[in-house]
Parts: sequence; C-alpha cells; structure tokens
Amino acid sequence: MELRHLRYFTAVAETCHFGRAAERLHLAQPALSHAIRQLEAELGAPLFTRTTRQVRLTPAGEFLLGEARRVLGAVDDSVRGVRRIADGRGGLLRVGFTGTAAFSQLPRIARVVRRELPGVALEIHSDLLTPAQCDGLRAGDLDLGVLRPPARGDGIELHTIEVEPLILAVPADHRLAVEPELSVADLRAEDFVVYAGKDSVVNDAVLRSCQAAGFSPHREHEAAGTAVLLALVAGGLGVAVLPAPARALPLAGVVFRDLADAGSVELALAWRRDDDSALLRSVLDVLETALPAEPHPSEVRA
Repeated sequence: MELRHLRYFTAVAETCHFGRAAERLHLAQPALSHAIRQLEAELGAPLFTRTTRQVRLTPAGEFLLGEARRVLGAVDDSVRGVRRIADGRGGLLRVGFTGTAAFSQLPRIARVVRRELPGVALEIHSDLLTPAQCDGLRAGDLDLGVLRPPARGDGIELHTIEVEPLILAVPADHRLAVEPELSVADLRAEDFVVYAGKDSVVNDAVLRSCQAAGFSPHREHEAAGTAVLLALVAGGLGVAVLPAPARALPLAGVVFRDLADAGSVELALAWRRDDDSALLRSVLDVLETALPAEPHPSEVRA
C-alpha cells in the first residue's frame, strides 16, 4: 500500500464524489477510480458502495478512513519536523551556564527561544565554570555556553551580552552592613568566602580589585556554588564579592551592598567556531537580536 493510495482514498471518502476528489487531487477521474480499485483489490474488501447517484463508505471504508487520517497526519507531522530541524527551527540545544548567569540570563534566554523558536527544546547544564564550558563546546557535549570571558583554548567564538558589576555580600550583623558607602579598601581586614574552582573568573576579578586597593584577600572558605557561598556568608564565616545577579538569590542573614571600585565581569554567549549547525545559527540569530552586545568595560576585564 502506497501513501498516495491513502491520500486518494481519503479525498474520495471526504467528498463522497469521485469527480470532486479528482479535482482536489489534480488528477484525472479515471486514474483516481483505477487507484481506488487497486486499493480495494489489495485489501480484499470494498471501501465504497457506488451507484449512479451517490458514493458511500462501507463499514470497512469507515474504519480505513480513521486509520488513514492517523497515518497521514503522522507522516505530515514528521515532514514538518524534519523541515524545522533542517531549517534550524526545531531540535535540542544543550546550553551551559556559569554561576550566577543562571539567575540573570537563563529566564531571558528561555523566554526568547520559546517565543521565537517554539520548536526548539533547551537542555540546561548549570554551574559550569568557563574552562569546563569551553571543553564541553569543543568536545561536542555543549552547543552553546553562557560564560565569563576569556574563553580558554582555541576555536571558541564569543558574543558579550552583559557587563555585571561586582557587589559585596556581608552577614546582616556585620559592621559594614550599615556603612553608607563602601570601597574595596574597606575589606582589607576581612575574611573572604570565594568560589572553589581554581579557574574561577570571578575569583580572578576579585583578586585584581583587591590588589588594586593595596592588599590580597584572605581566602578563609571556599564554596562550590553561589548558594553555598551565600550560606557561608550568612553564617558569619566571611564576606564575599560576587556578580550583581546574586541579588536574585535572597538569603536571610545576608546583606548586599554596592562597591564603588570593585569593577565588573563580562558575560558572553560562546560557541564552537566551526559548528555549522542550522539550529545553533537560528538560536544565535534570535539571541544576538534580543541580547545586543555590551561594550567591553574599561576597568576590570574577566
């Protein structure tokens, strides 16, 4: 049985008229009648009762109509799906996020992709440092990264989407929690809670800010992620300097304060330079329009 026979049969069944069905199909009526007789012969059952005045479905024809619509619908859906994927409008995109980028960028990116490319599904990988994302992109385990430049290694393209100021997180009962203005120099005597990764771009930016203020931070505790880092701050175990999107993770016992001279860190989209995926290109097109490039900061680059 060929798909065209099911399409021919469905047209006749829906019109109950060979002439009108032939017009719908842009087919000569004798050829259509011959195709239906071939189908009936193959199935070993009449599908229509024919008189000079009307054409009606037999019980077998009624059953086949339901099945034919189901099969043809599935075929049409498959064709549309293949075309969406080939055109970059459908498929699965694996996206990595570093640290607080999940708070600031994941909702924005997810909404843009869902609105502009509803056939695209996102697989999220969070809390990945920049080197791990670059390795994942080169290995083909990730399609897109949201990371903090510079990219580690070769073959990675970047599109800066945000420049985030560094802010201070202190315990609520800390003396600095009520100071009207703060600078990095005010942290000279403090214990610091920092990110555990040795390649943390945020840690590097904090170190440079402290050194510019004339001291090196005392790293008292390390945390694998922002939630744990803030919990350590809430417990009075130190202060932390981290990107401003951390404010989206409020925690009892933690107060966030601006630091006038702490600098900033960049956030960028990253992808493998030789990745010619139509899906990736479509997602980049909508994201680069929705999230225009930010200028590079002149002070702290990370």
